[in-house]
Amino acid sequence: MFVEIGALVQKDVGQQAVDGLKDQEGVRIVSMETGRSSDLFDKKDFGDFGEAAIVTVIADDDLKDAVFDKLFQVCELTDQKQGLIFMSPVIAKTTVS
Repeated sequence: MFVEIGALVQKDVGQQAVDGLKDQEGVRIVSMETGRSSDLFDKKDFGDFGEAAIVTVIADDDLKDAVFDKLFQVCELTDQKQGLIFMSPVIAKTTVS
């Protein structure tokens, strides 16, 4: 079974997350999309907008807490408060070999 763990963070933090999670046990897929945000971040590179990243992680359900904690750590959210992360309920009830 799998869960989706996501993060909405500043663009440079998103790349840190992808790099930090790509070899993490329990991570099946990690990807990032970028865009612009006008409300979540103080740093504004484009007038009223700043660059943002959405990181999506598909993780094994039995290792979801370790993956979530690693994402939180890699994004430095304890100290920087530069984004948010979330986790879905189980999204697929199957296994991948």
